[in-house]
Amino acid sequence: DSCRAARKAMPEAEFVDVRDSGIGHSFLEAALDAFGDALVNRKSTTWRGLDETERARAPLDLLQAHPTLMKRPLFVDGERMVLGWTKAAQAELGV
Repeated sequence: DSCRAARKAMPEAEFVDVRDSGIGHSFLEAALDAFGDALVNRKSTTWRGLDETERARAPLDLLQAHPTLMKRPLFVDGERMVLGWTKAAQAELGV
């Protein structure tokens, strides 16, 4: 999985488990500003378990209620954010 590959490629990075830590409101706002709806993982098990009413919620509310809906990995380096583990993301991260 992409998070495991990222850990292996970037052992110096601090990894945060959103299940344990949650996601702060201001962080989510910044990430949504950067990535929009792409931040919501609509292919996840969590998404598939939601009813239509939950799925219709605003992305910020949805991600606060269900932090595991956030696409991962999400790398943060100061003001810079990189989402995912695609070849483009790896190149941007220099790995």
